[in-house]
Amino acid sequence: MKKSFNWEAFREVPVVGIMRGMAIDKVMTVMDVYHRAGMSNIEITMNTPDVLTIVNAISASYPTLNVGVGTVCSMADLDQVLTTAAQYIVTPIVDVEVIRQAKAAGLVVFAGAYSPTEIYQAWSAGADMVKVFPASQLGVKYVKDVLAPLDQIKLLPTGGVNIENLPEFLAVGAVGAGMGGSLFPKDLLDPIDVDSLLSHFEKVRAAAQS
Repeated sequence: MKKSFNWEAFREVPVVGIMRGMAIDKVMTVMDVYHRAGMSNIEITMNTPDVLTIVNAISASYPTLNVGVGTVCSMADLDQVLTTAAQYIVTPIVDVEVIRQAKAAGLVVFAGAYSPTEIYQAWSAGADMVKVFPASQLGVKYVKDVLAPLDQIKLLPTGGVNIENLPEFLAVGAVGAGMGGSLFPKDLLDPIDVDSLLSHFEKVRAAAQS
């Protein structure tokens, strides 16, 4: 039976870590450090080789993590996700059918949007959160301004979020953030520097909880 998404764990550390294109052996080594650091949510993108195997392996090895699949753009993608232990999907776009079918299948959905119209469309279709993407092009003030009239919508800025601006996004009302390259920096991964990576994850967790 598929595990339910753990909202309490998400709220404790509201960061979705985004891993893309990494081989399974390296992913599992990094996940050991990630879990030890107390992080809660991981997303493996659909365009990662062996993504379905990786998702199942993480879910089996780290049952307290929320494990999801990102870059889900079509019903064909969703059909593949539904064969795995994934608890949630993340999309870079608004596809109403994908959102609705994923929700009907019991998945949590973080749907990607850019404009206020797209944000409202994704939310109205049933997205649990709306991923404001790319946040690097919009900034903290954009999130604050959108939430002024649309304060019922849960926003998850992604793209350009780092340890410095993460607290700023949360302070203006974002409920969490997606972090990719800034959370998994190449200089700590090639080769993997376990001690430095653990310290880095712990600092990100502290920033999210500040």
